[in-house]
Amino acid sequence: MLNLWTFLFLSFLSLCSVVFAGVSDSLVSENPFTPKASVVRYWNKEIRREIPKTHFLLNKVSPLTAVDSASFSRLAAQNDIGSRLPSFCSAAKLFCFPDTSPILEKHSKDVKFADYAFKNFTNYGTDRLSGVDSFKNYSENKNVVVDSFRRYSRDSVGHKEQFSNYASESNVVDQSFNTYAAEATGGSGGFKNYNNEVNNPNLRFTSYADDSNTHGETFTKYTEDANAGNGQSFTSYGKNGNDIPNDFSSYGEGANVVGSGFSGYGESANAANDSFTSYGSESNGQQNTFKSYGDDGNAAVDSFSSYRDEANVGDDSFRSYAKNSNGDKVDFTNYGQTFNEGTDKFTGYGKGADDQSIGFKIYGRNNTFKDYAKKGITFSRYNESSSETAQVRSVVNKWVEPGKFFRERMLRQGTVMPMPDIKDKMPERSFLPRSIVSKLPFSSSKIDELKRIFWAGDNSTLETVMLDALKECERAPSPGEIKRCVGSVEDMIDFATSVLGRNVEARTTENVKGSKLNIKIGTVRGINGGKVTKSVSCHQSLYPYLLYYCHSVPKVRVYEADILDPNSREKINHGVAICHLDTSSWSRNHGAFSALGSGPGQIEVCHWIFENDMTWTIADSY
Repeated sequence: MLNLWTFLFLSFLSLCSVVFAGVSDSLVSENPFTPKASVVRYWNKEIRREIPKTHFLLNKVSPLTAVDSASFSRLAAQNDIGSRLPSFCSAAKLFCFPDTSPILEKHSKDVKFADYAFKNFTNYGTDRLSGVDSFKNYSENKNVVVDSFRRYSRDSVGHKEQFSNYASESNVVDQSFNTYAAEATGGSGGFKNYNNEVNNPNLRFTSYADDSNTHGETFTKYTEDANAGNGQSFTSYGKNGNDIPNDFSSYGEGANVVGSGFSGYGESANAANDSFTSYGSESNGQQNTFKSYGDDGNAAVDSFSSYRDEANVGDDSFRSYAKNSNGDKVDFTNYGQTFNEGTDKFTGYGKGADDQSIGFKIYGRNNTFKDYAKKGITFSRYNESSSETAQVRSVVNKWVEPGKFFRERMLRQGTVMPMPDIKDKMPERSFLPRSIVSKLPFSSSKIDELKRIFWAGDNSTLETVMLDALKECERAPSPGEIKRCVGSVEDMIDFATSVLGRNVEARTTENVKGSKLNIKIGTVRGINGGKVTKSVSCHQSLYPYLLYYCHSVPKVRVYEADILDPNSREKINHGVAICHLDTSSWSRNHGAFSALGSGPGQIEVCHWIFENDMTWTIADSY
């Protein structure tokens, strides 16, 4: 219940909306109490010069009305904003997951699901006899994809499911398959072009095809070129199954820092047949965990061929793999031939197994075998180096996008060079007003409270997203780095001015034209006369509201450059680039050294400021 003073205040704000509606020339557009008006006043006060009407930061300010801003601020102060989450997310333009309540749909005939999204399939296809359900162009090019398949195709006979072009090119994908195809007989499932080029995939197969008979699955071009995220987890997959063939081909190829977990996979199964071909090839930092995989199985055949070839680093862990199994055969052929050594750990592998055969042929380096079954193991051409340095360099460049890093000498008029994809792939969000964000918890120790506010379930994608951002914000700064995470424009202004003083300017690349193409450098201008200068760079972090990781590192030069079409020579963009002169604290595995050669502290490294990121520098003049 609103008290009298709150009611009068909100009524006053509504009245102001009418009074100021005619002030068309002012940046305080309708109402001096809106978040945008507050930001404009704060900018003018702290930076002591007016913010331009077209300044890109104004587009990121909260779109909340004055009335909504006051109302949600009160709820945040009362720790009750979660009670209004759907309306809060909509009004404030936040990144929130859609409603995941069960949708009970029954279809008696074959169905082609195309241009379909945000559905939960519960008890779908149960007891189906034959037929095919296909999911094509499903949830494509979406911002947030949340789908669940529960008790799908259970007890079916000869029923086929085809997932083609599913959730491709989407951002933040959360899909779960729970008790899927349990006790099914015959039939098959196919996942093709599934979650390709997505950001932050989190895919869960739990109790998938348990107790089924000859119901195989094929995963082809699965999460190809995906970025970050937990990737995929297979738990109790194919448990107690009989003669289930599963093929993983071109799985996770070209992915960046995506993990897969196989736990209790194929447990107590009979004659399981799993093949991993071209799995994780040309990926970066991929992590795969095989835990209690194929335990107590009978006559299983697992093959790992061309697995993680030409990948960068990457770590695999095999723990209690094929434990107490009978007659299992596992072949590792051409496995782990990474150009940059990864790590493989085998703990309790094949322990207690009977009549097993495990072969390692052309197997990569840097592996640990602990408490490992000594019987039935053959090693052939093990620890053999896969390539010379020159070959390694060409392989590395397959992973590092052309133009993502470049040398300072490239910033010269007339230079033709590739430009990477600088398009912002984060969900579209807005800052929160400082009056609200200051009242919300922001700490990994408060994750339970944050989950309650933003309706994030245990082990959900949203929980992972928030924890990843919080831990990065809480990470100790690197040598010479000054850092802070900011969730409001006012906080960003405070941090930038604390490092640079009040005569500052925020700069960003004008648009995304030229991305993935060759460009020609036009007129180049060095900020601060091209001298070594201070800057504060701010990069987006994935979080429910717009959050930036802002930091200042020593010894940089900042440039602005006209970007031209190399054929017509017409100006298509105006880019901002930053050159890091001191790379001594960078990891030797940093992509910049992979692309450019050399190592930490030996060269300078430059990169463009991507869409919606920015760098603050001292302004040219008041």
